[in-house]
Amino acid sequence: MILSMQLLYRFIIGGLVIALFATAGDLLRPKSFAGIFGAAPALALATLGLAVLERGSIYAATEARSMMVGAAAFVLYAGVSSRLLRGGTRAASSVTIANLGLWLLFAFFGWLLVLRVPM
Repeated sequence: MILSMQLLYRFIIGGLVIALFATAGDLLRPKSFAGIFGAAPALALATLGLAVLERGSIYAATEARSMMVGAAAFVLYAGVSSRLLRGGTRAASSVTIANLGLWLLFAFFGWLLVLRVPM
């Protein structure tokens, strides 16, 4: 019962935050800003808010750092993919699939450098 209520809260809060971010994206100019306010940042904020309420600020801080490392790895992945696709000679599907390993490598080294608990 507690798990189902937790999922319901996540669904409602996440949906409301996504709706707010989508509205902000529609109101901003140029329209390319709308992608910045997509579902991922909204869900991240909702997840962090619930993490603070359920497990405390230390746990939420760890989650936030994890999200930042994942976002940095994604930015590197997107930059490399964009650079490889710029010439128009490669298929987007093959470049993105091949670079998933690169994203995993970036994320792993980010974890090693930033998130791993020292022994």
